[in-house]
Amino acid sequence: MDFYSESLTTALQLIASRDPDVVSAVTVSIVVSLWSTLFAALAGVPAGVAVAVAEFPGKRAVVTLLNTLMALPTVVVGLFVYSLISRQGPLGEFGLLFTPWAMVVGQTLLAIPIVANLTMSAIKGADPRIVPTALTLGAGPFESIRRLVLEMRFGIMAALIAAFGRVIAEVGVAMMLGGNIRGHTRTMTTAIAMETGKGEFALGLALGLILMAVALIVNMALNALQQR
Repeated sequence: MDFYSESLTTALQLIASRDPDVVSAVTVSIVVSLWSTLFAALAGVPAGVAVAVAEFPGKRAVVTLLNTLMALPTVVVGLFVYSLISRQGPLGEFGLLFTPWAMVVGQTLLAIPIVANLTMSAIKGADPRIVPTALTLGAGPFESIRRLVLEMRFGIMAALIAAFGRVIAEVGVAMMLGGNIRGHTRTMTTAIAMETGKGEFALGLALGLILMAVALIVNMALNALQQR
């Protein structure tokens, strides 16, 4: 028990003193996750709305694909993006590998299916009278869809929060594409994995506590939106 109590005390001291390694890992994690969630929203929300409201051949297959991609292994995404941005890849000339933007690309690909699927579910759960009523009142098709999205904005925000929670706790893509470079691409999850392996349990515990706090805040926000 002394080991755990001493480690917890040291971890709390690291957090209270704003240890540079802790601050750097937390900052990189949050910034990368926010950018990834933003890009995922720009692609996933329109895709989810389109699949929900449109009728087209193969719609069931698209829905099945989105459901499958929600469980996409992070190492598979990391491997795919790595093949694109490595020096031998088609995008290697841009020098993205082992940069925060490489992690953003990988985490965006992880988050898009989550945003699209949950947005689709939210739109499908809307009152079916919204669009016909808007059309009856003189709104065009685009305006009717916009009204539908506004009505379901809390469900869409919940989708974004869920995506953020997914990417900030991700380790495979961050390790493969970011390289876990101290002060540059090291995130909370990759730092926890590395520091624990080195025997620096207190630093890993400090980052774990912060990560759990972020997860708690995200889930509290998600529950609040669902209640709305």
